[in-house]
Amino acid sequence: MPLDKDRAPAAVVPRFPTMLYLHRRLLSRCLIRIDIPVMETSNVVSNELTVSSNIMSREDVLDEMSVERVRGHVEHICSQIPHRAAGSANGKRMAEYSRDALISAGVSRTEMLELPAIVSFPEHAEFRIDAPIQIAIQANTLGHSVATMPEGLAGDLVYVGSGDFADYEGRDVRGKIILTELSYSPARHEKQRIAGLKGAIGAVMMNWGPPDNEAVPFGSVKPAWGNPTPENYKNEMPTLPCIGIARAAGLKLKEMCAQGPVRIWLRTHVENGWRPVQITVGEIKVENQTEPGDFVLVGGHQDSWPGEAATDNAAGNACMLELARVFNKHKDKLRRGLVFGFWTAHETGTMAGSAWFADKQWDKLRDHACAYLMIDQPACAGTTTRWAAWSNIELRGFHQAVEKELLDGRDHYWRRVAKNGDSSFFGVGVPMLQGEGAFTDQELKDSALATLGWWHHSIENKLDKLDWEWMQVHIRIYAAYLWELCTAPVLPFTYSPVAEQIIGRLKELQSDGKTIGMDSAIARAGDFAAAAEKLDGLASDWRKRFAADNGDEDAARAINRTMKRLSRLLVPLQSTAIGTYGHDPYGYTPQGTMIPCLYDVPQLPKLADSEARWMLETKLVRDRNRVADALSDSIAIIGDLCSLLKTAG
Repeated sequence: MPLDKDRAPAAVVPRFPTMLYLHRRLLSRCLIRIDIPVMETSNVVSNELTVSSNIMSREDVLDEMSVERVRGHVEHICSQIPHRAAGSANGKRMAEYSRDALISAGVSRTEMLELPAIVSFPEHAEFRIDAPIQIAIQANTLGHSVATMPEGLAGDLVYVGSGDFADYEGRDVRGKIILTELSYSPARHEKQRIAGLKGAIGAVMMNWGPPDNEAVPFGSVKPAWGNPTPENYKNEMPTLPCIGIARAAGLKLKEMCAQGPVRIWLRTHVENGWRPVQITVGEIKVENQTEPGDFVLVGGHQDSWPGEAATDNAAGNACMLELARVFNKHKDKLRRGLVFGFWTAHETGTMAGSAWFADKQWDKLRDHACAYLMIDQPACAGTTTRWAAWSNIELRGFHQAVEKELLDGRDHYWRRVAKNGDSSFFGVGVPMLQGEGAFTDQELKDSALATLGWWHHSIENKLDKLDWEWMQVHIRIYAAYLWELCTAPVLPFTYSPVAEQIIGRLKELQSDGKTIGMDSAIARAGDFAAAAEKLDGLASDWRKRFAADNGDEDAARAINRTMKRLSRLLVPLQSTAIGTYGHDPYGYTPQGTMIPCLYDVPQLPKLADSEARWMLETKLVRDRNRVADALSDSIAIIGDLCSLLKTAG
């Protein structure tokens, strides 16, 4: 598929209810103009625009989104292609189904691509307590677990809570097996990595959900993101045998550990190795684009664990297919195209499919990708009262305005997106958005933080775990996100919130980072904040001009090109520790913070003058320099734009 051509300048988009724009030829069809107030939040641009002519086309698109078509895809996938494991016959059948469905929807630039990936085929595990009582417990081997010797593995069990670094304080797990909670704080992959660093010889991970949950979880523990390299194969591949057990059994084990020594035995069964796997990619091209080649990426994984895996991710794939059908039908009204990526080796290859696509389509993504919408597990049953969205903050104002309009008063909240799911495009510098229904705080507390339902990654993930009325809301919101991103003359990014976030993080580290030049980095960030304010003002002014049918395509191209260049600098800075050309391990602890490369700054004052401090300081000085350079380059890029537009009049 020709996904590496048409290299040209880039684009960016305006806020949703405050700005919906068309090509000049469509503006002439304007029927109404509506002023819509902006969300009241300090991190959102002020109300500056009016919804313009394409409002009726947008409503046509939203109304055309069919939940019955989505349901038809989901039911077919779950009944005819269960256990869609990457590298299996059903994994390939799923990729073929996605391909054929895209072509049937009119997306002619569609193909199935094959790649090698290191994946895992885990089976059941044997697990028993030997002391203080003898009892066998049902268990699954986790993906990429190290295989035990035929005689199995025996050892003392130590409960370590969620398995974060802090949970090991005061606990010596060297030569022992850990028992940990299957929460996302941190993810399984990071629990395994930390346990290995602490000297454990194995891991037992109890499922989340209510205390009586008997579902035995599947899951992977491979930290290396995507296919490993010669370098990270040495330190990011699993080192421990790992198994998953039901929450009900895990809580009994936890009680036993609190009462005295517990001796266990386990044996894993798993096949790990390289297999050919398949992704499906479809592209909706737009003719006569003002910014040729630019597109929005939409992605979600199509592989799954055993069973129907209805929410994870048959539902997401079905939403993508319906979006492709409707947007292809209305592609003559778009300014930007769409690329749909149905990834694989998400579950057992730790994002190998999307990471491979990022590597192989690097030039096209760098030059033309404006934003990335990830769709994974929409409309889970029981999440109807709340909407959760995660994004790079420059997208926040735009998508929250969409949510405020379409959620009928439901609660919705935002979090800075971290590297999870198929977020393989941070290094490329593509800002990302994901949104879906979410459980309330109390529901999460009652279910041991089961953010994706107690059934997640188990055989219980069936069709009854989907809410179809709620799905209709999801697909309308996804369509509204994409409509704005694909039709706005000026992309809906705002950079003052980015500056605010960067300054806030650097000030948090200011005291601990005196010796690495944090003060001057903060000053540089202040200069960037002033430049960002100018850029946001320029973008706002030109959006108003387009809304008044007085826009200039050359100015829009220049602004959008600037925003894309800023994304290529600032997204890796905000969202990666490793930087542009690699991937952080899945669930990597520093990912929980803004500017992950500076995560270890608070350790400096704790270290005496010694080899450990001098080496860490050397690393952190370089990371501080990376931050300063990104800010300086961003200031220069914005300055060039201001000069260009001033010269152009």
